[in-house]
Amino acid sequence: MAQLRPSFSILTGNIRLPFFFGWLLVAVAFVTMAVGVNARTAFSLLFPAILSEFHWDRGVTAGAFSFGFLVSAVVTPFVGRLMDVRGPRIVVEIGVLAMAAGLILASLVSRPWQLYLTLGALVGGGVNCLAYAAQSIYLTNWFVRRRGLALSVAFSGVGIGSITILPWLGSLIPTAGWRSACVELGILLAVLLGPLNLLLKRRPEDIGLRPDGLMSGAASVDHAANVVDHAWAAVDWTLPRALRTRRFWWLAVGYFCGLFSWYAVQVHQTKYLIEIGFDPGEAAWALGLVSLVAVPGQIALGHLSDRIGREWVWMIGNLGFVICDLSLIALRSAPTQVLLYAMIIAQGTLGYSLTSVMGPIPAEIFEGRHYGSIFGTVMVAAILGGAAGPWLTGVIYYATGTYSIAFSIAVGCNLMSILTIWLASPGKVRAVAGRAGRLAAG
Repeated sequence: MAQLRPSFSILTGNIRLPFFFGWLLVAVAFVTMAVGVNARTAFSLLFPAILSEFHWDRGVTAGAFSFGFLVSAVVTPFVGRLMDVRGPRIVVEIGVLAMAAGLILASLVSRPWQLYLTLGALVGGGVNCLAYAAQSIYLTNWFVRRRGLALSVAFSGVGIGSITILPWLGSLIPTAGWRSACVELGILLAVLLGPLNLLLKRRPEDIGLRPDGLMSGAASVDHAANVVDHAWAAVDWTLPRALRTRRFWWLAVGYFCGLFSWYAVQVHQTKYLIEIGFDPGEAAWALGLVSLVAVPGQIALGHLSDRIGREWVWMIGNLGFVICDLSLIALRSAPTQVLLYAMIIAQGTLGYSLTSVMGPIPAEIFEGRHYGSIFGTVMVAAILGGAAGPWLTGVIYYATGTYSIAFSIAVGCNLMSILTIWLASPGKVRAVAGRAGRLAAG
């Protein structure tokens, strides 16, 4: 099997690059995730200023962010379908346009419904066209052997954005006001991400390449070399066919439970730390540090998943959240720095690695021309889990006066998520690069 070394030049239209074009797309995705995802996260910074100006009910105001999750659940399957039909460029540009419009129009808000339309529907829904779901669908076409590494590098942009864009926005709101901050963020998003994502291409075959940089004109590539279950891989998987399989529903349950725990912790962590005695500044610092330590963890574990298998890294990520939840529970009776750092490292370095395999897992089970529709539908379960986690955690807290029960439920969800992904067993359909060699030798 002939393969271009990264130092060779590759002709891509009128652009000649000294490396595989797919890595340029990873760089574009890195910047897109850094700006796009953090533009949605910025709601938490805008929230106090909006409350201060309008004095609306907190639940009504915060509901705009939750409404964005609802819109995302409706939008995501259509994102996958449109990606299958039209490719990534138009889908991501729609997301850029929607988010930029939502942020800029938010500067005109005077009624709650307008907040729901702008920062809720346009920003919260638009982000799904350019964030995890969209990037996972088309980047998996470009990489097979290094799929985990490529997606983990792309998604690590979120962590870098959280320590650059969010502090900038946080300093802008007190000086220029939240309305001006929305406008400036919207302009940044449009001017930077709009032109950048014009470079996107659906698959390497469109420019005479194969995944991972293999040349179509060179020796033929045996794309089936990593296939374990040939009968399963031979099926032309459509969404209706996938829905009739147990593997699809194991994925759905696994993603629901994994994201349930993730967002239950992320949304309530700061309030909980303040409640048990930590300084508000220290609690906010802990949340930022989680995003920072996530960057090396995502990349390392994404690369590891290419060697040992996606199921193992999914298990490591969920166990990271188990350690995080148990540390949070223990912090109530022993609020020490050691436990705080254990929580931060477990959540960021280990837990956030879930994003590096979230795209590869279903891709290796349902790879094919309809993968976008299938993945988009699986992600509805993930979004619903992400919405249910914070809500149920809040309900349980108000009913019991403690977070311990809710965090214990999150631990149970993580264990269930581990079990269901092992039952879905993507490694029994296609082997990762580190195991494909053994498969060929056998």
